[in-house]
Amino acid sequence: MVALLFFSFSSCEKDLLDTTPKTSIAEDDAYSTAGKMAAQVNYLYKLLQNQSFYGGRYIVFNEQRADEFGQNDGNAAAGSAVWNQNVGSTNDFVNNVWSVCYTAINASNILIDKLNTTTVVTDAVAKNYRAEARFVRALCYLSLVQTYAKPYALDKNGLGVPLRLTPVTEAGNNDLARSSIDVIYKQIVDDLDQAETDLPDSYSSSLLNVSRAKKSTAIALKTRVYLVQQKYDKVIDEAKKIVSLTAPYQYTSGTITHQLESSFNVIFTGSYTGNEALFSIPFANSTTETPASQSSLAFNYVGQPIIVLATDGIAKDPALNTTADARATLIATNSANQKILKKFNISTAPFRDYVPVIRYAEVLLNYAEAKAKNNDLTTAANVLTAVRNRSNPSYVFPTNAIDTQAALIATLWNERRIEFLGEGMRLMDLQRNLQTIPAKKGAIGTAPLVLVSSSNYIWPIPSGEISTNKLMVPNP
Repeated sequence: MVALLFFSFSSCEKDLLDTTPKTSIAEDDAYSTAGKMAAQVNYLYKLLQNQSFYGGRYIVFNEQRADEFGQNDGNAAAGSAVWNQNVGSTNDFVNNVWSVCYTAINASNILIDKLNTTTVVTDAVAKNYRAEARFVRALCYLSLVQTYAKPYALDKNGLGVPLRLTPVTEAGNNDLARSSIDVIYKQIVDDLDQAETDLPDSYSSSLLNVSRAKKSTAIALKTRVYLVQQKYDKVIDEAKKIVSLTAPYQYTSGTITHQLESSFNVIFTGSYTGNEALFSIPFANSTTETPASQSSLAFNYVGQPIIVLATDGIAKDPALNTTADARATLIATNSANQKILKKFNISTAPFRDYVPVIRYAEVLLNYAEAKAKNNDLTTAANVLTAVRNRSNPSYVFPTNAIDTQAALIATLWNERRIEFLGEGMRLMDLQRNLQTIPAKKGAIGTAPLVLVSSSNYIWPIPSGEISTNKLMVPNP
């Protein structure tokens, strides 16, 4: 298998539908050899690595919009309007996330189309590459529909986003109406089902196993998708493919094993390619793979910091205020007496912390929640306990925290807040459960709560898309 070789990328965030394959080669020649075809696959991952997407900003935006962090910096460039729940359709950040996602989607569509007729790679390689393109497309559509459309549980028949499944290689093809939210989710699942079928179990190195999509990656993302859709039977069916029936919960296939790391800290202090990493965005030792300072997670959480832990957020939970829980060691107090998150701790440039997109801990907690929703409290509590005991081996949940369905689900949701703090998961959890986004305090003031019925519960459709797509209907 060809190793990932990320090529330098000049952002096209102002072009909402980039139609040019990203190599230095003309389009007619860009897919003419096996090496050039591999370069186009690498480009898909490079787009995920973009600083406006999973390279940093997208995760920071989700944390700024949720309730775990206060805002230190009032400048627009630092996302103050995002934190204040006051972004408009002309906001650069609103436009940039949309643009990067659709650029990746179109690049995926072009690659899939070329692979259907190519003779420069074997059928087996073509199948692998198509599956990777489908995974990237699914991840991008999930990000789009969660950011710019109402939650699935609120109105699955409401307006989603434009569903672009055919390649666009020339200007003038922007007009496309929004598909329903349900249709978008069906496409996401279809892409992930096909990706699971055609992706390999593993690659030739630990780096490739975390930075490229493989079977378990597609399965893991499906547990997230089905949890958002509240299809708990399907969450369980998918999770069982990569979670053993009893502790220690793990999955082994070929050369890979997925399980919780024995130490929570190593996930964020160098074990970027360990057994818990199902899919991560890598930043190798190369200047071409270094995110811009203000977009990197370490800069936002530690180096500046732009956002600090809110006093009324999960940072006050006892688990994060005891030396018995390893997760508490990744919280520190800065010179301004503010609590900061040190998961991403390469605090001086270049900022090359790997970004975890899917961890095995998420699969376990997705599985546990689905089991709890289906009233299998014993399994749910056992899996939950495995996650907690990884960080605090002696901890025992109080009986009243796990003995009823309602109590256990509340405990599971709280554990997700602790476990995934700063990883961009909190907003998704609030929205999929149709919960109010709470008010929060920061150095720049107080951000208001946001009701599920409020227009700013989701982001507006970007002005750039509205201006170029005559069939686009803005969010009310």
